[in-house]
Amino acid sequence: MRLRKLEDGAVALVTGASSGIGGALVEQLVERGARVIAAARRGERLAALAKRLGAKCLPLELDVTDPGVAGLVERLPAEWRAIDILVNNAGHDIGGKVASEKGAVEDWASIIATNVAGLVRVSHAVIPGMLERGSGQVVNIGSTSGVNPVPTDAVYAATKFAVNGLTKTLRLEYLGKIRVSQILPGLVRTEFDEVRKRGDQASAAGFYDGASGYLLPEDAARSIVFALSQPAHVNVAELLILPAS
Repeated sequence: MRLRKLEDGAVALVTGASSGIGGALVEQLVERGARVIAAARRGERLAALAKRLGAKCLPLELDVTDPGVAGLVERLPAEWRAIDILVNNAGHDIGGKVASEKGAVEDWASIIATNVAGLVRVSHAVIPGMLERGSGQVVNIGSTSGVNPVPTDAVYAATKFAVNGLTKTLRLEYLGKIRVSQILPGLVRTEFDEVRKRGDQASAAGFYDGASGYLLPEDAARSIVFALSQPAHVNVAELLILPAS
């Protein structure tokens, strides 16, 4: 198995790149020498990110729930199509953190469509090229909710259990061909809870301030870079990251 190093200009596709873990990861990958396709729905944020980072960052407006994801590689400029690294980071929990019977089915379906089906769509579009070239790395962003669920997290936890199962199976399917890893962070202070609560900044701030501890996006991003930086004979299959307090 061959792996193109970050410092040698590896091409990485990061979904959910407009903020949080994804945004921090794009910055760290560019700093290490990679060329990064920053994909997300919020095009204006991606444009600002690319303006700040320069020619090594290519913004790509992308909704992972759109069936058109199947053709995402063909949408890229020719020199960006040989994707070496895929980081499936896009996800949300809009309408979550409520008792299951009080949530809206439409919200639950949307969470599944992004966190599971979206990951599958993007992976299915990118992995064949990696297999054809005999080189590639896939990193799926899971969660501690995918191994240790808590009340009011039923559907979100279910999606992260699915990511856990998908990642483990893909790692076995592609053993010796491409490298597949999963990063499972605990609570990370991002816009995630604000988005989950449909823009309620005060409630989101209270949620994080009331936690016993939390990670920062940069912490999770460093862990992803660590997994991507291992020599070809090493696979960081799973990396669980928790706040120290």
